[in-house]
Amino acid sequence: MRLLEHQAKAVFARYGIPVPRGRAARTPEEARDIACELGVPVAVKAQVLVGARGKAGGILFADTPEEAEEAARKLLGSEIRGVKVYEVLVEEKLPIERELYMGFTVDRVARAYVAIASPEGGMEIEEVAERSPELIFKHTVDPVLGFRPYHALSLVKQMGYSGRAATELARIFTALYRLAVDYDAELTEINPLAETADGRFVAADARLIVDDNALFRHPELAGLERPPSEESAREKMAREAGLGYVELDGDIGIIGNGAGLVMATLDMVALYGGRPADFLDVGGGASADRMAKALDIVLSNPRVKVVLINILGGITRCDEIARGILAAMERVGVKKPMVIRLVGTNEAEGRAILEAAGISVLDSMEEAAKRAVELARGRK
Repeated sequence: MRLLEHQAKAVFARYGIPVPRGRAARTPEEARDIACELGVPVAVKAQVLVGARGKAGGILFADTPEEAEEAARKLLGSEIRGVKVYEVLVEEKLPIERELYMGFTVDRVARAYVAIASPEGGMEIEEVAERSPELIFKHTVDPVLGFRPYHALSLVKQMGYSGRAATELARIFTALYRLAVDYDAELTEINPLAETADGRFVAADARLIVDDNALFRHPELAGLERPPSEESAREKMAREAGLGYVELDGDIGIIGNGAGLVMATLDMVALYGGRPADFLDVGGGASADRMAKALDIVLSNPRVKVVLINILGGITRCDEIARGILAAMERVGVKKPMVIRLVGTNEAEGRAILEAAGISVLDSMEEAAKRAVELARGRK
């Protein structure tokens, strides 16, 4: 789950990380009122989940409440990199002297968080790494020991800071780590972390991505409003049904049980020249009802020409999956071709159920992927 900037900054503030004064607005008049309350020049920032927002014209500055109103009027309803703007953040404009970077992400090879810092903030960290790799400083966090103040201080000193400034930066860095752990963050970063003309350090921007699989531990996030543009109607249906679903731009609908298996299926389809229309994981122990819901979602996508179902039965029973497939076909009146690979627990029973309904079942993922691509291309 990706939080909007103003939502992430509210979390940051609870951990003692300095953020600019301000709040979100959904109308130009509301933006004017917020600017009036702040009583200083403001930044009006489109709240969209895209990168390089500033370069795309998503951040405007205003010296007066009237200018803030006009800036909000320009941004609201516009599109930034193809994403519609439904709200803006109106916050005090910072007198920035220098822009830094601080963040934590997951190193999947090390199976641990990695702290990343750079004295070159304000742009994508990948760009800095490519252009000036010597300005990227990292520390892999020991999951038992954690990220201690002396770890943070070491990174801050490598960035060229000492004394009180280094102490304050280390405090912010360790607070960001506590936030990452507490919120099961896949990524959290401050970019830029602004060093102001009066010697303060303030999170000019904030990014927080929470692991969807950990959302049950964060009920307070469930009530956060998401912009309509963030997820499609099908993605919303899947989320409400507890299914892992990501919409893609291809024409082969893919359903599997287990994220790794679904990813492998996507790769196999791509290997044979096909284009997946989605990633849909029904999870372990998927019931007939869950399978029927998954098919409902995939088949509601008008781009889908073929549905490829890849099931490796362990906890999931193949006979339950087969019943779910038939139930969905009956419910939505399936007219699109389906390719099914069914292996594992109660495999024989599942095959018998499907074959009795005139549906053939393939043995290998490779064979199923190849067949799905052929059907999508109109080959019999």
